[in-house]
Amino acid sequence: MKRSEVKKNVLERFNYSTDQAIEKPFNWSQMLRLFSYMKPYTKNLLPLSGFAVLITTAVRLIIPILIGVYTLDRAVKNKDTNLLVTLISVIAGLYILSYAANIFRIKWMNELGQNVIYDLRQHLFTHVQSLSHRFFDKRSAGSILVRIMNDINSLQELFTNGVINLLMDMILLIGVIGILFTLSPQLTLAIMIILPIMFFISTSLRKNIRRSWQMVRIKQAKLNSHLNESIQGIRVTQSFTQEKENMAFFDGINNENFESWNDASRKNATFRPLVEMTNAVGTAVLLWYGSTLIQTDQLSLGEFVSFAFYLGMFWEPISRLGQVYNQLLVGMASSERIFEFLDEKPIVDERPGAVRLDDMKGHIEFDHVEFSYDEKRKALKGISLEMKAGQTVALVGHTGSGKTTIANLISRFYDPTGGSVKIDGVDLRDLSIHSLRGNISIVLQDTFIFSGTIMENIRFGRPDATDEEVISAAKAVGADDFINRLSSGYQTEVEERGNVLSVGERQLLSFARALLADPRILILDEATASIDTETEMKIQEALRTLLKGRTSIIIAHRLSTIREADRIFVLRQGEILEEGSHSELMNYKGEYYQLVKAQFNVQQAG
Repeated sequence: MKRSEVKKNVLERFNYSTDQAIEKPFNWSQMLRLFSYMKPYTKNLLPLSGFAVLITTAVRLIIPILIGVYTLDRAVKNKDTNLLVTLISVIAGLYILSYAANIFRIKWMNELGQNVIYDLRQHLFTHVQSLSHRFFDKRSAGSILVRIMNDINSLQELFTNGVINLLMDMILLIGVIGILFTLSPQLTLAIMIILPIMFFISTSLRKNIRRSWQMVRIKQAKLNSHLNESIQGIRVTQSFTQEKENMAFFDGINNENFESWNDASRKNATFRPLVEMTNAVGTAVLLWYGSTLIQTDQLSLGEFVSFAFYLGMFWEPISRLGQVYNQLLVGMASSERIFEFLDEKPIVDERPGAVRLDDMKGHIEFDHVEFSYDEKRKALKGISLEMKAGQTVALVGHTGSGKTTIANLISRFYDPTGGSVKIDGVDLRDLSIHSLRGNISIVLQDTFIFSGTIMENIRFGRPDATDEEVISAAKAVGADDFINRLSSGYQTEVEERGNVLSVGERQLLSFARALLADPRILILDEATASIDTETEMKIQEALRTLLKGRTSIIIAHRLSTIREADRIFVLRQGEILEEGSHSELMNYKGEYYQLVKAQFNVQQAG
């Protein structure tokens, strides 16, 4: 496949990406918002760094005067040995002081930068965890990872060096300009005439450079998204022998990332030569016009030497200010993407004065509930149903009928677009989210196992549970047998997603995790679909005891698992067709009867 074709396919494949260039003008208000993360350190690290900067800058401003005006024009010209020795000693002492101040400046600046990066990443991660499911529906895991890691990492140089260097260079530049005008106003004005030209050229580059760094962030997001997808789906890729195609896609994305970095780096590199060219012109003016002033006795040799020192110092902060501005452009591109997430508000939010249900019974009511994921197609069409406290309720129907949507609304991962969902007579929108979800446990078909021990994974929903309670929950669902067969039993380490365990074993762990949490409402969403018949029979036996007194919602395609449910709701395309017990619905011989009959025929044929 040609590279151009690969790139075209890559663009088409990632056309869904929500990472777009954010068109906002560069503004200091956003940068001030970013710098506000330094506020906790304004009483220690920031003033200490600033004090070290002042010492270093003051020393640098003093030394050229001592070398030129005092050493050359007075000590050397007048052959004053004592003054010469004194000046050499003072200059040496100042260099030592500057060296010591620099050591502490670098130390304090690094501590400041690392603390700010830590706080910003912690804030972003905490905020992302509070966002609604709809936020994650629209974004890939790789895209979110880029903002929490790469975008924040790109601010490290700005906080570690950029802010303090900006202060140091501004002080140095103001000091140098003041001294240059004091030494020779004519020579200073002659050299300064080229600054407007440099300023005009550099200003014209700003927008392009900022845009380039935005594109770098976007390409990195796509690269990370594809990497995450490829690693998660490696088994599917290998089973269909699609490694070459996958590598071709990666090559295209990697190439775009490479080109975006090159483009941004090329534009960044224009600042340095621009300053060096201006420096060269300034040096030429200094030599030509400075020589004329010396010959006409308008400038002494010592003043000329001091002027040359200060002129070199003048271009140095200007060059660094260009670099700091580049860092600000990178920071602007990254901060826009970071603040875009931080400004994202949870669609499901908690109202002021939200009610806590400390003694939840588990009585659930749906009152003419409507819901749509995309504001186009309705997943639920004005359904009304009741689940009494302690009942076991089953939801059945074809894929897309609205079963999982009902479970999502009960957990308040989404809010209904019409009607209301109530628990114990209270609208979920008036309930404390923590109070609500703290009383609900969910077991999904695709269970997630975290890196850590078996014990830690079961204890996840209830961190204060004792080892004995964990083991008891595992025994109740029949997980204790296979856990004890593992190399270290309950202390066996499992990697992310629990790949060392079978699908059925992972599901048993999720059952134990949910049951240990002792919820008032238990939702089983296709929870037994990946478990063999023998294991399912063990779980059904345990659930008869464990579900007693709890409101339980079972979503299942395998209808044999719901025969003992108190109430069965049959759904089709977001509407309730039938409801009743298993025997009532079988006698009715409607949709449920046909589903059971079709599944029985399939099993018989198998």
